[in-house]
Formats: sequence, structure tokens, C-alpha cells
Amino acid sequence: MSSIIIIVLMIAFMYFFMIRPQQKQRKEHQSMVNHLKKGDQVVMISRLHGVIDEINTTDQTVTIDCEGVYLTFDLSAIARVIPSKTQAAEAQPASQASDAPASEAAPASESAEAADDQKPAESDSADADK
Repeated sequence: MSSIIIIVLMIAFMYFFMIRPQQKQRKEHQSMVNHLKKGDQVVMISRLHGVIDEINTTDQTVTIDCEGVYLTFDLSAIARVIPSKTQAAEAQPASQASDAPASEAAPASESAEAADDQKPAESDSADADK
């Protein structure tokens, strides 16, 4: 009876730590592929960067423009989509509003640290001259 319990526990462990995360990742990738459009910047699984020129849904292929060279790949070869500057600008104000006081305090502390770093360097050069 205990061997059956161990086998069931092993199957449950495999499901929750191997099969389920892989299914979730596959769904996220499929969602990303479904939302692709012409002009999106993408990175292929081969780490090739390019801009989508054409999407062929019947053949499940995508044509990528890589600095004037047009290459055709399977849709499954797209690793990730690089957010465009307009998408990043839309997402940034929301995060900037909550981080505004912290970001203003950071430059002052950085300049104080920079001033501290310069003082020892000056004394080292003065010691070298003696």
C-alpha cells in the first residue's frame, strides 16, 4: 500500500513541478504569437533581432526584416517581442508616479558618493608627488 502512495506522490510532484509550468509557458507563448503585428520588434530563438514585415497565418510563418535582409521563420521560432518605445512610454508614467520621490533622492546620494570617491584619488596623487 505504501508503494502505491509513493508512486501517486511522484506523479503529483511531476505534474506540479514539470508539466503544469510547461503548459503555462506554452499558453503565454501562444498568446504572444496571437498578438503579433507588422512592425513589432522581435527576437528569434537563434537570438536574431528583427522587425516583423509579414505574418502568414495559413502557413504559420513570419517574415522578418533584419537590416534589409528578409528572412522567413516559423511563428514558433519567435522567442520574445521587444516592447516599442511608445509602449514603454505608456507603461512608464504609471510606474514613475509611484517612484518619483525615490528617484529624486537617488541622484543626490550618488553625487555625494562620487565626491567621496574623488577625495581619496586626489590624496593618492599628492602622496605620489612627494
